[in-house]
Amino acid sequence: MDTVESIENAVEQLGRDDLASFRKWFSAFEAAQWDAQIEQDIAAGKLDELAEAAIEEFKAGKTEAL
Repeated sequence: MDTVESIENAVEQLGRDDLASFRKWFSAFEAAQWDAQIEQDIAAGKLDELAEAAIEEFKAGKTEAL
């Protein structure tokens, strides 16, 4: 059986409370993965061009206060 299939089957067997706990854990896990990827992209300079464009738009008065 495929690993993903095994996980899906296990999740389907969870009760309401365990499913809520799993959902909370997975949400935090996914957020940590996202944060790590963003940090890697920043360190690799992948966002430099976007940041520079945003700063230029700000300096040119093309932004609005939130």
